[in-house]
Amino acid sequence: MSKNKSASSTPPPVNKNNNNQGSSKPKVISLSVSSSTEIKSEVSNSKESINSQVKSSGETKKQNIPKSGKLQDIEILMKNDSNQSGKERLNLIVVGHVDAGKSTLMGHLLTLLGDVNERTIQKYQRDAEKIGKGSFAYAWVLDETEEERDRGVTMNVAITKFETEKREIFLLDSPGHKDFITHMITGAFQADAAILVVNAKTGDFETGFDSGGQTREHTLLIRSLGIQQIIVAVNKLDTMNWSKDRFDEIKNRLIGFLTSTAGFSKNNISFIPCSGLIGENLVKREDPNLCSWYNDNTLIQQIDALETVVLNKEIIKKPFRMAISDFYNGGFGGANITVNGRIESGSIQIGENVLLTPSNEYAQVKSIMVNFDPVKYAITGDNVSIGINGPDILQLNSKSFISSYLNPVPYSRRFQCKIILFDIDIPITIGYPAIIHHQHITEQMHFSKLIRAFNKNGTVAKEKPKCLTKNYASAIVQIKLANPICAETFTENKNLGRFVIRSEGKTIAAGVILKIKMKGDRKSKKSSK
Repeated sequence: MSKNKSASSTPPPVNKNNNNQGSSKPKVISLSVSSSTEIKSEVSNSKESINSQVKSSGETKKQNIPKSGKLQDIEILMKNDSNQSGKERLNLIVVGHVDAGKSTLMGHLLTLLGDVNERTIQKYQRDAEKIGKGSFAYAWVLDETEEERDRGVTMNVAITKFETEKREIFLLDSPGHKDFITHMITGAFQADAAILVVNAKTGDFETGFDSGGQTREHTLLIRSLGIQQIIVAVNKLDTMNWSKDRFDEIKNRLIGFLTSTAGFSKNNISFIPCSGLIGENLVKREDPNLCSWYNDNTLIQQIDALETVVLNKEIIKKPFRMAISDFYNGGFGGANITVNGRIESGSIQIGENVLLTPSNEYAQVKSIMVNFDPVKYAITGDNVSIGINGPDILQLNSKSFISSYLNPVPYSRRFQCKIILFDIDIPITIGYPAIIHHQHITEQMHFSKLIRAFNKNGTVAKEKPKCLTKNYASAIVQIKLANPICAETFTENKNLGRFVIRSEGKTIAAGVILKIKMKGDRKSKKSSK
């Protein structure tokens, strides 16, 4: 959904003479993640507790809160938005094992759709051939950094936009190498649907799916993070002379795993034979060897055939929440800092006051850009750049959140959760250390309580188990983090209530937050006795 595009909005007026106009940003951007933060207190998810803590924390109680500009009803703004494209919006992540050809596939698709001009792709082809990597030219459409091109692997999540007949697609090209799975998880948190790319070559598919490959882990991760629709792109099938037998073999192996293990509905899974390198069956189908047995959708047709992910209007009415994935000095519209991220709930308008957590610094919104276009407002699901005034940039870090100053996002280090257990090698006991992934944040943690274990049919297997093994399907546990993070319960906000737990290079669990534990819970219970 596009918004009112304007270089100036009221209130307050945008400075048109500002030299830091955001419209010159490149079409492809990268998401980065970090693993360090400093937060000095804990808080529960109680709104009263949060507001009380914000008012009394640090020096913010003496801070002069700027008066918000005149804000309009968000429903009226959306209703009167004359610049809406009328097209559905979809965030689509591309996942799969390293060397499956993800970037080449999507780079060639963008070229065929006209999003990359011929001169640019010819330059990429010449430059790639000079270093003996001629087949990497289309991958360079998305792999823009020198290190990615030298190594021939995607390292960060590249975001770009393209359009089909029905949709505006925001493509998240994620890394397949296991060393960069943190970045892949960051992208998965933002996605509505996924393309799983598998390599059809003999031995290569098996390496990605078996032997600790990323095909299996990526699939479990995206499903655990709420993605319900998946397109399986059986890539490089031209190297198998478009063999129907090979296509059916891969399809039959994957369909059982996707439905029984990962939990996808069979109706939400589709398989597309294709070649990213030569472009066959991406936009059109010509090869007679493929046409002789396949007459279904091309890749772009299947993307358009995905079911619409309907945005619940109630979440737009909730308090504003956004995890800051990137930030920098300067901006447009008179802003001194620009913060980037995806709005997880609520809405934001120019002139509105916000709170930065955990620094508890107030700021005022001076400008907003949605997908590189200046707008007056933004809503849940939008990827935005927000220009703000007020705080010093030293008050921000990669784990910061920006939220409603009247109802700020909770942050804590203790959570009660329900987790789904994956293929764990070592039993999980109290004190078991691991890494939690939440949005773009990673933090060290350990299991502080094992409350209840469940069987595969959902019945209670054991109360207060001494350990969790692969015999259990799920469990209710309490976890404690080394440092607090911003989060919400799953019932309050599905995106901010999900997380993934990894240990020793493997994903061991994924779960949702049931309760946010606040400091002083134990003391209050003891005193009540």
